[in-house]
Amino acid sequence: MNPSPSHILSGKHVALCVCGGISAYKAAELLRLLKKAGAAVSVAMTPGAQRFITPLTFEALSGRPVYSEIFEGEGTGRMEHIRSAEQADLLIVAPATANTLARMAQGLADDPVCILYSAYCGPVMVAPAMNDNMWRHPALQDNLKTLRSRGVAVVEPDTGELACGSVGPGRLPEPEVLLQAISERLLRKADFAGKRVLVTAGPTCEPLDPVRYITNRSSGKMGYAIAQNAAERGAEVTLVSGPTHLPAPQGVRLLSCMRVAEMRDLVMRNLPDADVLVMTAAVGDFAPEIIEKEKIKKQGEAPLVLNLAPTPDILKEVSALAERPLLVGFAAESENLLQAAQEKFERKRLDLMVANDISAPGIGFQSDDNQVTLISRDREPVELPRMSKLEIAGRILDRVLELSA
Repeated sequence: MNPSPSHILSGKHVALCVCGGISAYKAAELLRLLKKAGAAVSVAMTPGAQRFITPLTFEALSGRPVYSEIFEGEGTGRMEHIRSAEQADLLIVAPATANTLARMAQGLADDPVCILYSAYCGPVMVAPAMNDNMWRHPALQDNLKTLRSRGVAVVEPDTGELACGSVGPGRLPEPEVLLQAISERLLRKADFAGKRVLVTAGPTCEPLDPVRYITNRSSGKMGYAIAQNAAERGAEVTLVSGPTHLPAPQGVRLLSCMRVAEMRDLVMRNLPDADVLVMTAAVGDFAPEIIEKEKIKKQGEAPLVLNLAPTPDILKEVSALAERPLLVGFAAESENLLQAAQEKFERKRLDLMVANDISAPGIGFQSDDNQVTLISRDREPVELPRMSKLEIAGRILDRVLELSA
C-alpha cells in the first residue's frame, strides 16, 4: 500500500542542521513539515543558531534530543552526532551561513553541525541564507564549488528583501520548497540497483610532440551526467574519462586517461564486469603516426605536414565480442543527422544510439543543454526536446532499462 501524500517520507530519517541566521525560525517550520510527511528528524545546532531559537523548541517538535553542545556530559556519552550520522538517510543544513559553509569546505569540526557533517557518509544538501553581497563573494562561491565537487547538493537561495534591508539573492527558500527538494532526493528511484554501468566521457588527446596535441571540444558534461544519474539510481558506476575540469560524481569510480589507446585499454579491462556500456566520449578518429621527441620547430613559411593514422574503434571492437554488455553509442553530427546516426547504429551493432546536431547553436559541446534523438531497433526514432544534459541522462537510462527488460 502506497503512503498517503502526507506520509510520503515514512521510514526516512533526516538530520536537520541549523546555523545562526535570522531565517533559523524557518527551520522549525521545516521540521514540522518533515514530521507531517512521516520522517524522523534529528537536529544539530551551531552556537550561533541558539541565539535565534532555542534547542528546546526543536526538541519539542522532533521528540528527540538536540545535538547543541560538543562537551555536554550526558550528550557526549550518548555520542548524539555519531548516532544521527548512522541513522540519517539525508543531512540538510538550513539555513547554511557563509561561516558554516566555509568550515564545511575546509573540513573543520569544531561545532555540532560541522562535527555531524564530518561524521556523515550519506547525501548532503545545503540551503544557504545570507546577505546578497556575502552570497556573491568569490570566497563563498569557491567554498560552494568545493562542496559541490564532493557531491553536496546546493538549494539556491531566493531573491527578495533581506533582513538587512538589501534586495537581492540570499533569502532562505520557504519550508515547502525545502521539503520538496528533500523529498525528491529521498524518493529518487533506485531502478539501477544491482546493475554495473561503464561510462566513457570527455575528449581524447593525441600528442604531436612534448607540448602539442590533437583533441576536440568535448567538455565531458554528458558522460558525467549519465554517470551521476546512474549512480543516484543505485548502479555501480565506473567512469573512464579523458581530460576535463569536472569533479567526479559522488559514488562513481573515476579512471582517467588521455589517449584513445589508453581509453580502449581501460574499457576492455572493465568490460567483463559491466552490464551496460555507455560511450559518450568524443573519441578522436586519428592520431599522429609519429610522436616527435622534441618540440616541432617552425621552419620559416614552410607548411607542417602531419601523417595521421586511424585510432582504435572501441565501440566496434566491443560490439564484435561474443559476450558483451548492452551498448549505447553517441553520434555528434554536423549534417544529415538521422541518416549518419542510423548508419553508425547499424555498422557498430548498437542497442541504442543517441544522436545530436553539433551545428545547432547553444547545445552540444561545452553547453549544459542538449537536444538529442534516440534510435533503437524496432522503434521509430524519438526526438527529445531541448533540456539539460542531466535530464537527458535520465531519459537515456530510462530507455536502457526498457531495452534490458
